[in-house]
Amino acid sequence: MAADDKKKKASGDAAEPQFLFVQNSKDVTFADGKMTMKGINPTTIFFSDRPERIAGHETTRDFIKSWSKGDDNFKIDNPNATLSTIGKDGDAVDIVVTLSNPVLEKGSLTYDVKILEGKAPESAGASSLFIDIVGRPLTPVSVAGVARRTTRRVCYRR
Repeated sequence: MAADDKKKKASGDAAEPQFLFVQNSKDVTFADGKMTMKGINPTTIFFSDRPERIAGHETTRDFIKSWSKGDDNFKIDNPNATLSTIGKDGDAVDIVVTLSNPVLEKGSLTYDVKILEGKAPESAGASSLFIDIVGRPLTPVSVAGVARRTTRRVCYRR
């Protein structure tokens, strides 16, 4: 199933699977409103939760190609994402961002980012980017669910 098909399903009714995406890299840098994931994994992982648990991967290149396809796409409705990385002090650092304008070249993936929560380091090591679904603003894993997820994370970590 192509990423744009997954995104269409993500914006369908509640019975349809809603997919989230994960991208991993060896390093990440922030500068001038851009986040660059260096040593980006060549595949983007996707998964869904109930009612159907589905998981798989597609090439990161295909994921980026599908960015603007379909009626409800990431170009029209920029996704929020959480970047999870390990800071210089060894503690986990989570930064919530809005992603736009992806550019994939020479093993690096660069997004324009707007930081919604957290403080982005200039650089960090291995990182995972958890990208929200398109649409469904009231679901617990959507753009509107960022605050609820943050609250849950704080509770789980205590």
